[in-house]
Amino acid sequence: MATRFSLGDENKIIISLTNNFPYSIKVGIIDELPEQFQERNFQRSVSLNYYGRKTISYSLRPTSRGEYHFGNLICYVMSPLRLVRRRRIIEDPITVKVYPSFQHLKQYQLMALSDVSLTGEKKVRRLGHSLEFEKIKDYVQGDDMRTINWKATARTGNLMVNTYTDARQQQIYCIIDKGRSMKMPFEGLSLLDYSINASLALLNVSLLRYDKAGLITFSKKIDEIVPADRNSIQLNRLLEALYKQQTDFKESDYEALVNIVHRRINQRSLILLFTNFETHASLKRQLPALVRMASRHLVCVVFFQNTLLKEIQETQPNNMEGLYIKTIAEQFDYEKRQIVKELRLHGILSILTTPHNLTIDVINKYLELKARQMV
Repeated sequence: MATRFSLGDENKIIISLTNNFPYSIKVGIIDELPEQFQERNFQRSVSLNYYGRKTISYSLRPTSRGEYHFGNLICYVMSPLRLVRRRRIIEDPITVKVYPSFQHLKQYQLMALSDVSLTGEKKVRRLGHSLEFEKIKDYVQGDDMRTINWKATARTGNLMVNTYTDARQQQIYCIIDKGRSMKMPFEGLSLLDYSINASLALLNVSLLRYDKAGLITFSKKIDEIVPADRNSIQLNRLLEALYKQQTDFKESDYEALVNIVHRRINQRSLILLFTNFETHASLKRQLPALVRMASRHLVCVVFFQNTLLKEIQETQPNNMEGLYIKTIAEQFDYEKRQIVKELRLHGILSILTTPHNLTIDVINKYLELKARQMV
């Protein structure tokens, strides 16, 4: 198996068998899986010809980060006449660490090489020139006439134009709220797990776009801080920091977050805050802190739609109780839209998305902001 597993993905395990007996046998395999899977009757069987070899493969989908301990491998070998069965215990316990989803990083790396989103949307129109001057070159047909460098043209006697490139070395921070609002489960994973997977994919894309990637996690107190950088080991630092994050049932302290952001992040940066506001009142409590943070940085709040409420809204009630439930679901959906409007009024960007579309939506937003030269 791999030395580390990817959270929420199918991870392949292969068992290789060799028959050293001079006759065919039937083998039953019992693998002592980690307790996190709660699988007590895992068995596989295979027939082996004399001096033959075969492999058994299966996959596991971990739904929580941490260390997974595999126990012994127990083999039951049966003779051709099935009169005798021999037990063989292979003592080979293995500990595997489950990291945030890294299997799909290459898929999202394609987005770093172009401005076309994975959803098939057209390119975002670039506004003006980037702040990064690249070089002066000879004019060729098709170059923008507005980029002609007249001083260089006068010195050389040939038309010369300035070329520009995307602004680089910008700081991109993912801030992950680990409070009780992120404990909500969705298809086996919590909202915190989805946020961690999306943060890893986004920060990997930002590194490929020559920006600096950083991370902050917080709850009742500030937990983890990885300063923004883009050296060769930055992705591993982020992976190790995200691997051990766990949520709790405490109220998140946004004032402590703003204070640490003002002290530790001196350069204007793009900050993506992964959190969850269920009601407009919950936003109101944290809004002053968000406004203070947005006064120095470009802040984008990422929060979640409740897919169950969406399903309730799309159903047609057939009794009075169903009508009440649908009305309440529509009220919650209305409050989510009001949160987006409230954030926009204070100059704060927002992404309201489902857990399934979280990674694609945050990467698309980052590419859009880069194209509009807001980062």
